[in-house]
Amino acid sequence: MSFFGFIYKVFHRPIRGLWRVSSEGAENVPETGCILVCNHTSFSDVLVLEVASSRQVFFMGKAELFKIPVLKQLISALGAFPVNRGGADITSIKRTISEIQSGKVVGIFPQGTRHPYVDPRGTEVKGGVGMIAYRAKADVLPVFIDSAAGRTKIFRKNKVIFGKLIKFDEIPFEADGKKDYEGATRYVFAKACELKYGEGSGQLPIPEEGGAE
Repeated sequence: MSFFGFIYKVFHRPIRGLWRVSSEGAENVPETGCILVCNHTSFSDVLVLEVASSRQVFFMGKAELFKIPVLKQLISALGAFPVNRGGADITSIKRTISEIQSGKVVGIFPQGTRHPYVDPRGTEVKGGVGMIAYRAKADVLPVFIDSAAGRTKIFRKNKVIFGKLIKFDEIPFEADGKKDYEGATRYVFAKACELKYGEGSGQLPIPEEGGAE
């Protein structure tokens, strides 16, 4: 048994119980590599997604976490890998693409940081998902965490909804560039939001020209 398998076996039931995790559509998680995109409400989103998914989900983690003894070994064994969030981290991008192409499910939060207690459709999303999807020619799995408390929290209901896989050729790319990456990210994140708010209701606003990055 792998280290992840051991940890999952030991902590699966307690985490499901404490966070009152339920799931819908877990059968939509493919056996092939893909990007899992989801709204981000709390640090514990990772735990909730991990126990709700039918496959292990690999995540990028802040590089600072990998400088902490013991924690570094633990999160590395669980499949996390470091990313420098202060700028373009080419090594992490290449690692992410490699993980997806090797058949793994890599989880990315397009919002970039946690946004508890808000409608995610009104939050900014980054273009990283679009860039990685384009370069990896990856399918994208939209997922939504619907938390009764407005963020994943113990002793409150947390429902994880897995949508239908979005094939790479369904993502609206026209060229290899920043605007296309951002547009593709808005498209797949809107699909994730629709899992809660209904079809056609997840469209995110397009940033104005010259606005904040």
